[in-house]
Amino acid sequence: MSSDRVFGLILFALALAMAGLATQFQAQISYEPIGPRAFPMLVAGLLALGSLWFMVRPGPSARWPRDALARKVALMIALLLAYAFLFQPLGFIVATALMTVGVGRLFGGGWKQSAIGGALLGLGLYVLFDVVLDVTLPLGDLWRSGTGS
Repeated sequence: MSSDRVFGLILFALALAMAGLATQFQAQISYEPIGPRAFPMLVAGLLALGSLWFMVRPGPSARWPRDALARKVALMIALLLAYAFLFQPLGFIVATALMTVGVGRLFGGGWKQSAIGGALLGLGLYVLFDVVLDVTLPLGDLWRSGTGS
């Protein structure tokens, strides 16, 4: 089986899981006409279509990564999974900053460069999406007051 077909199967399974999770999204306050499910469902649909393309029309067989490259790929996947799990508890800014630092270090950036880039990217994207585009992003459970409502 070619690497494109394997990749296509993995992406298709991911698209199905993503669509399944998106159907469970509930808005606490319904202020948008289409709700919170629309964008993840659209992305899942596009991902499913792209994955089918990989399975139907695979390219020439590629060599699977080995040694250092395989470790980088595994670490990148681990970073993405950590980002997904830390997104809500840490909030967008902190989770994005940490993800950026990890990716920066993984691809040879220094600690200082990666930390500055992570902080600027986390804050900049938050301002862009939350303030400019009015897309609500989580600030994280860390920043909630302990008094409870």
